[in-house]
Amino acid sequence: MSAKPLVIVESPTKIRTIKKYLGNEYNVVATVGHIKDLPPKELGIDIEDHFKPLYRTIAGKQKVVTSLRASAGDAQDIYLAPDPDREGEAIAWHAAEVLKKQGRRFHRVLFHELTENAIRKAIAHPEVLNKDKYEAQQTRRILDRLVGYQVSPLLWKKVKGNLSAGRVQSVAVRIICERERAIQAFVPEEYWSITARLAGTSPPPFDAKLVKKNGEKLTIANEAEAMEIVRALEGSTYSVGAVVNKTVRKNPQPPFTTSKLQQEAIRKLRFSAKKTMIIAQQLYEGIDLGPGDPVGLITYMRTDSTRIAAEAAHEAIDWVRQAHGPNFAVDKPRFFENRKKVQDAHEAIRPTAINNTPEKLARYLDKDQLALYQLIWRRFVASQMQPALIDQKNVSIQAGPYTLTVTGSSVKFPGFMIVYQTVDEEDESNRKEQPLPNLAEGDALTLQQLLPKQHFTQPPPRFSEASLVKELEENGIGRPSTYATILSTIRDKGYVDLIKGYFRPSELGFIVNDLLVASFPEIFDVEFTAHMEDELDRVETAELNALSVLSNFYGPFSAKLSSADEQMLSVKGVGIATELICPKCGKNRLHIKMGKNGHFLSCSGYPDCTYSRDYVRDEQGHIQPVEPNHEAATDKVCPKCNRPLVLKRGKYGEFLACSGFPECDHTESINGSTNGKSLGITCPEAGCGGNVVEKKSKRGKIFYGCNRYPNCKFATWDKPVAKACPVCGNSYLVEKTSKREGTYLACVNRECGYKETPA
Repeated sequence: MSAKPLVIVESPTKIRTIKKYLGNEYNVVATVGHIKDLPPKELGIDIEDHFKPLYRTIAGKQKVVTSLRASAGDAQDIYLAPDPDREGEAIAWHAAEVLKKQGRRFHRVLFHELTENAIRKAIAHPEVLNKDKYEAQQTRRILDRLVGYQVSPLLWKKVKGNLSAGRVQSVAVRIICERERAIQAFVPEEYWSITARLAGTSPPPFDAKLVKKNGEKLTIANEAEAMEIVRALEGSTYSVGAVVNKTVRKNPQPPFTTSKLQQEAIRKLRFSAKKTMIIAQQLYEGIDLGPGDPVGLITYMRTDSTRIAAEAAHEAIDWVRQAHGPNFAVDKPRFFENRKKVQDAHEAIRPTAINNTPEKLARYLDKDQLALYQLIWRRFVASQMQPALIDQKNVSIQAGPYTLTVTGSSVKFPGFMIVYQTVDEEDESNRKEQPLPNLAEGDALTLQQLLPKQHFTQPPPRFSEASLVKELEENGIGRPSTYATILSTIRDKGYVDLIKGYFRPSELGFIVNDLLVASFPEIFDVEFTAHMEDELDRVETAELNALSVLSNFYGPFSAKLSSADEQMLSVKGVGIATELICPKCGKNRLHIKMGKNGHFLSCSGYPDCTYSRDYVRDEQGHIQPVEPNHEAATDKVCPKCNRPLVLKRGKYGEFLACSGFPECDHTESINGSTNGKSLGITCPEAGCGGNVVEKKSKRGKIFYGCNRYPNCKFATWDKPVAKACPVCGNSYLVEKTSKREGTYLACVNRECGYKETPA
């Protein structure tokens, strides 16, 4: 075996890109993700021995380890180049452990972008393995294992099997549940607005909104008050009061961080957070720009920093000058200040070469890759352009004691907006404003029409994927690398549904959340979880000792765990009490219980009283028993015949069916899956958004496919299982059976080869 230096990367897809620039001077191999982890069927933490983690070679990865050793051969220099983050640092440490040899030197190499200059520079200036970063990753892994592997069995015991709790995922579910309860408790209040359509001496007419009376803010509570004001305004004369003209500078946004990229891709491209990260990984690892010519197109895509390299900023400025003229480019690079508590290990997400314009790369990228690359490229270029100048005109109008206002605006200089405009649900500056005629103070105006309108106050909105990522980020929950996984996990576990683009807790989500919050109010608290993220950051910067973080956490957690084992309500047994009195015996409360077909209501006087019913919740969250054969109406419509869908219950739980049965036999699951029993797994096809369901072929054989067929053609004979591959991160495993091995779970990624025997 050659003694050439060995470069070890994390992903096999990077090998070609790196070999292209390093040539035959180095061997390059991949770990295909982690090679060591905690054992899957036991806690794997020796709590008494200072929380020592008991790492094992991951099942199916022994071949990878053997290959690493063979590739290393007699090489003296090993360049450890997994991803430049905490997970990558852990992979590097574990690779060094299995390749440790007397006289062998290990170098940590950080590829922040996969370009020739960056790769050669990193190899030429390697670093040492970062013990603090490794300990931060290990501490997070231990914390997550302590919570997940000790709280989840409680849920199996008290609720049902195959449930999970997570230190971060359960907080995300809590945020969604609390928002839903705020919506249920919300009581709308009526109010009215009055708009006057006015005309000046020149067109166009315009609408002004009533805002004050006698200089005080005006609130109109009901129709009677509105009509009284309308009568007064009908007899008033209108004239222009103050006219305020000003020019507003609108600055570009910083280049993307991970969370901002996810939010913008969700809003502009309708990508899920998971899909965004998959495509960003492809752009980072390298795209063929010709036969055998892979090039990394963007910098590392997991970052919470807005820092950019001065060299890249200058390239963008030069491009803007040439493409749009000197008036559109800034004179010197614009840099952006990071928020507090930001890990600044990586730059913001930007193109690796400005001259690789989206137009130039269009023929090499698929539709989704091009859309995301264009978003990243334009946002970065815009960050080095001049502000937009917006002329605003604010006009007040007097009508007796009443004051109305109107605002108009026009773009004086578009600046960066010719390249990029942000889509932000809360960005009022993106709203179109009406054109105004020339107006001067004292001008008389003619009333054309008064438009009173009834309104009701609105409850807080449900979270979309974009707004949930924003909420997690702003509250310090999780990290850039975890947002997509959190959103996928809470759906795959059945705790929440994504309905028409917005998260709603399922009944199971409410039940599990309430039990966890009651037993572990601090552990699954937003502020506490954010505090733990801060502690992990401080471990990475050597400000805190990992053991002290674990000890301080585990003492109170262990006490709560012991208490919960005895005191947590059993939904299988006693159940959760409701306010409803049993209609059969008239004396006992109904309890929510969990059976083999899911949740149901049961009389707490059982076995003396055997009353039980399925139930639903109304918009206020009130429980409503569903009588046998009763079909609960819904607000959904049958896609085949446009009749209302009704909620029914069958062998596999609740489902929706057309009220026109038997003329129309359409059915679907409550979260939108059609033609089959849902497995609770999101379709793995990038960008699909459907669900995997059990189906039957024409010959009666069971197979599994996407509910969005024929729009999505995903199908497999092997039964998918809602469990991510611990080796390569693939979103699901499949169940296989062979005479030699019996029934086992396997990864569908052929390069991975992971297998496990189900518990």
